[in-house]
Amino acid sequence: MGLKFTKMHGLGNDYLYVLGNPDRAKERYGLDAAELSIRLSDRHFGVGSDGMIWIAPADDADCLMRIFNADGSEAMMCGNGVRCVGKYLYDKGLVDRLQVRVKTRSGMKGLELSPGPDGMVERVAVRMGRATVDDERVVEALGAEVRLVPVDVGNPHAVVFVEDALAAPVASLGAALERHAAFPDGVNVEFVEVTGDNELRMRVWERGSGITMACGTGSCASAAAAVRAGLADGGRPVRVVLDGGELLIEVASDGEVVMTGPAATVCEGEVEL
Repeated sequence: MGLKFTKMHGLGNDYLYVLGNPDRAKERYGLDAAELSIRLSDRHFGVGSDGMIWIAPADDADCLMRIFNADGSEAMMCGNGVRCVGKYLYDKGLVDRLQVRVKTRSGMKGLELSPGPDGMVERVAVRMGRATVDDERVVEALGAEVRLVPVDVGNPHAVVFVEDALAAPVASLGAALERHAAFPDGVNVEFVEVTGDNELRMRVWERGSGITMACGTGSCASAAAAVRAGLADGGRPVRVVLDGGELLIEVASDGEVVMTGPAATVCEGEVEL
């Protein structure tokens, strides 16, 4: 049976979006949601993506968002993904409002949609909830001591401040920290350079997906950690520059975070299984 999908991305962080209940994937497609994500995310033998996002019905929200990484693991939250979910709902006529509510495994997210001249959503502001920034800790990885700041944004992050984000060992150190004993459930790892007044350059190793072009929750974690360390001013939006583009992150005094950035549709498709 063919599976219909919409490929979308937020700053190059791309997923395959499917309208349906992932818990019924096995009976409908012969593979469960994790198996589908592993197979279809492959960039050589599949469609190619950082994972799959299912948009399912919810009684208390406009939809329920379920995220499966490229390795089949299920994620709690995806900042770039939730912006695309808002665009999906509006562009396909599933909602007719510019304010929507999306339920995720890390709680309810409120979205403010901004359509472009063609009537399709171009940018989305997301109320991400509260970022909890822990004290800096030192762990040993790859034979060296690494200073990092744990941050919870509904999913776990480890923010590593560096002098040069482009030269940071994202692949090697990111992979080592992802499954470090200090993080038994795994962690997303951000390598962050302060590049200007309220501006950060960030590169990311995402739990379950590896290096990606952008990470919305990682940008929120990085901005919150920078504000906590006095490296950025929480009274103004923090500009976070990623491999795939830019996000604006607002960090309130109580830790509440608002993320604003683009969402784009790549194509519609159907794959035979």
